[in-house]
Amino acid sequence: MLILDKLHVNYGAIKALKNISCRVNKGEIAALIGANGAGKTTILNAVSGIIPTFSGTVTFLGEPISGIPPHEIVKRGISQVPEGRRVFANMSVLENLEMGAYIRTDKKAILEEIDQVFVRFPRLFERKRQRAKTLSGGEQQMLAIGRALMSRPKLLLLDEPSMGLAPMLVEQIFAIIEEINADGTTIMLVEQNANMALSIAHSAYLLETGEVVLQGSAAELAANPEVRKAYLGE
Repeated sequence: MLILDKLHVNYGAIKALKNISCRVNKGEIAALIGANGAGKTTILNAVSGIIPTFSGTVTFLGEPISGIPPHEIVKRGISQVPEGRRVFANMSVLENLEMGAYIRTDKKAILEEIDQVFVRFPRLFERKRQRAKTLSGGEQQMLAIGRALMSRPKLLLLDEPSMGLAPMLVEQIFAIIEEINADGTTIMLVEQNANMALSIAHSAYLLETGEVVLQGSAAELAANPEVRKAYLGE
């Protein structure tokens, strides 16, 4: 579904991504793991068009998308849940979800989609008239995911969904991620909690200082002694 080929991204003189090649197959969860500053978020931002690439290509469903504006990439079927959630703080839960559907014009289907989000996240239904800034961290994360789903993405980019959440909520969010994937949405997951990421992913890539240093199935990376020592706390 998604192919990154020899991707380079620079922040001024800093080489943020160096010769990144990876792929996400239709129907899978592909995890990007690694320390802070390894380049994980930069990959997602390059895919969604938020930052420009220096060289290399991003191909989605057989079509090159490098250099295309972010809103056009959303129309093609890629939606991102940003790090830190970034909900519209002064808008209600319902208004945030409506913003997620801004590329769509089918009002009846949008209402049905909102209902589906509320089925998946009952807590959001209970708080649909509340301002987003009054929600807990876990509820804001649910809202950010629900908002991204409103565009009916084929590929969902998830950036650090467990950040700042209590362990019980982390398990709940990851169960929801698995449900979304089981319902047919392909997922590219950036996550510092390598244990959780590898427990639900199909394939995985380990990044260090802007480069892929290890790749394979999630089970292979989880069994790798170096990965276990450096990232799984063993």
